[in-house]
Amino acid sequence: MNDPEFAELLPDTRRALLHRIAVAQSEGRTPSLVGAVLREGRLVWSAGRGTVDGSVPGPDTQYRIGSITKTMVAVLVMRLCEEGRIDMDAPLGKYLDTPEAGEATVAQLLSHTSGLAAEARGPWWERTDGALRPELTDLFGERPQRHAAGRLYHYSNPGYALLGALVERLRGEPWAEVLRRELLEPLGMDRTTPAPVAPYAEGWAVHPWADALLPEPMVDTGRMAPAGQLWSTVADLCRFAAFLLDGDERVLGAEAVARMRVPASGPQDPGWTSGYGLGMQLSRRGGRTLVGHTGSMPGFVATVWASPEEALAAVVLTNSTSCYAAESAAADLVAGVAEREPRIPAPWRPRGEADHALLELTGPWYWGATPFALRLRAGRDLELTPLAGTGRASRFRAEDDGTWTGLDAYYVGETLKVARTADGAVSHLDVGTFVLTREPYEDSGAVPGGVAGTGWR
Repeated sequence: MNDPEFAELLPDTRRALLHRIAVAQSEGRTPSLVGAVLREGRLVWSAGRGTVDGSVPGPDTQYRIGSITKTMVAVLVMRLCEEGRIDMDAPLGKYLDTPEAGEATVAQLLSHTSGLAAEARGPWWERTDGALRPELTDLFGERPQRHAAGRLYHYSNPGYALLGALVERLRGEPWAEVLRRELLEPLGMDRTTPAPVAPYAEGWAVHPWADALLPEPMVDTGRMAPAGQLWSTVADLCRFAAFLLDGDERVLGAEAVARMRVPASGPQDPGWTSGYGLGMQLSRRGGRTLVGHTGSMPGFVATVWASPEEALAAVVLTNSTSCYAAESAAADLVAGVAEREPRIPAPWRPRGEADHALLELTGPWYWGATPFALRLRAGRDLELTPLAGTGRASRFRAEDDGTWTGLDAYYVGETLKVARTADGAVSHLDVGTFVLTREPYEDSGAVPGGVAGTGWR
């Protein structure tokens, strides 16, 4: 809501956040750590611990962000899809002459269900110069395909190398240049770069049994760069988090970004704790859904987590190979603000003149004997919710042909239709072939199999 009255965090909240990153830096034994929180589209807090070149790191200090790079590459692929240059469900081989994964679809590569190996051909690609793998054919070892495409989730770094090559093939220029022009510049992310630009943190390994450091190499990973090359700052990544929450028409609209957040691999039913969308990780922690990505490269661990329902995001960057506290710390920064300073809802206002044809659809409906309510939302969208505490809830997007398309869980992609009688009156709802009537098992001829003539007894 961007209300100036609620722009700044309360002193108790700021101290709690500082305490959390101080614990993460100390217990995680990392030379430095910097964290930040975004609320309602604004960076509202940032602090650093430890030192970089003798100074406390700040919001402008660069760290390597590893696989957060993947989410940015996914945005470039989504832009090509929105332009009609790519069919998400078409095989990669339709667009890119690749030695492997040509039968996997673009969506499967984005969601890590292509079945490709997790890592590129040795030696350890994150610590060796990309010149060792100059061509796409050099990325794969003897068994590049570990699983059949579409069979299961299997994280693949080479899969994103192929997606970066796809962007280059269709745009006709290096992926990093496309990224700069199409995403970084529009979002004002001028401190996100393929190579470090001062001030930046050096990457370190921390001895597991002594307080000693070992410098990690900082290599250009070449063809593998789309999987984890980039450097960034908490200030830039907060701008990126704002985009992941609300979209930006200069880059990708809110609806397209929301599709990236839908679990494409991993369970979607209540009770799931983790999943992967189209280039985006999803995690359920403490009753909230977080979206974003984690990242690691030798000497660095990074995390961006955002909570769409609370318009909150947090970023944590560290310069130690094994500082795994970064992921939980970022989640705790989101939770700390959400719990101490719950989001102030925008004032309710009527939507203006009502469409009586749509109002006629609202209210109670019954799937057999189970009660549901249908509500009218923004525009012509509808929302179906169970009234008995359990049942299949979903939002439905209005289509131009007078139907609605499900957006959630069981009904995602399914069609809601309004059936009418010969005189035009509403008869019943058809939701993916399930019939909903105005009364429980209404004797109107609409219920498949009919209703017993004796009625309720």
